[in-house]
Amino acid sequence: RRLAHGSGLHGDDPAGGAAWTCFPLGERALVRVRGPDSAPFLLGLLTNELPLPGPADGTAPPPARAGYAHFLNVQGRTLYDVLLYRLPEHDEAPAFLLECDRAALGALQRHLALYKIRRKVTVEPRPELRVWAVLPRTPAEAGGAVPEDRAQSARPAGSGAGEGPPPAPRTSQRSGTRPLHPTGVPEGIHDLPPGVALPLESNLAFMNGVSFTKGCYIGQELTARTHHMGVIRKRLFPVRLSGPLPAGGVSPGTPVLTASGQAAGKYRAGQGDVGLALLRSEQIKGPLHIRTAESGQVALTASVPDWWPTATK
Repeated sequence: RRLAHGSGLHGDDPAGGAAWTCFPLGERALVRVRGPDSAPFLLGLLTNELPLPGPADGTAPPPARAGYAHFLNVQGRTLYDVLLYRLPEHDEAPAFLLECDRAALGALQRHLALYKIRRKVTVEPRPELRVWAVLPRTPAEAGGAVPEDRAQSARPAGSGAGEGPPPAPRTSQRSGTRPLHPTGVPEGIHDLPPGVALPLESNLAFMNGVSFTKGCYIGQELTARTHHMGVIRKRLFPVRLSGPLPAGGVSPGTPVLTASGQAAGKYRAGQGDVGLALLRSEQIKGPLHIRTAESGQVALTASVPDWWPTATK
């Protein structure tokens, strides 16, 4: 598909009869990792398997060449979330593009450099490249309850490239085009504070962003142990606020309380009256609220996204 230049431009696909809109995602950045050792290097750092290479001669349909994953620290907490694209190899060494939060670009480069010891790998930012989202133009197509497949847009539309339904289209809440918070999909350092967020509490498994059968990677021990124990008491839920909101919004980390004042979790991030909160699963159905200095008390309602596995609802 051809991409028009500019912000939020429209076009048509005569062959498919579909109308679409493309949006530049200026808050996203790209880093290229290439070299003979790039695949084992990334496998030792990422929570997920690498996308498979496509056939160089184009004789067969290419497999999925994009995926979702987290970089973790040694304590098993999320540092950076990335969308990973495998570039066509042909006669060149393996190469990958990592799409990340632009605010985390420098830190991600330093993280990769820290573990690059003696490996034949080149890590370089690609400021000349831009990330775009391509979405159906009509409200019925763009706002339907059924999530879109990642492969249907120029930028993957969901989170994760494994089996199972992907979440809703992944444009940014900070770009103003299509908020992710109502769908319960976290993105970037605001939703996933580096060194704070735990990947399974952030629903990484639901988003097909972690493999429990791959080889070792930094932070694997805690993640694997939590998964095999089968007990995740807190999760990141989409929430809606009702009541007079503070002028500057609700501060990240604000405690979420039950009607009796018991701690139920913490508010993570949001925009307007929608956001994400890390809450105890057994307490989300009761009345919840947060206390603010300006407005006193704001009611908070949590919901379970439609795309979560049925067993968790």
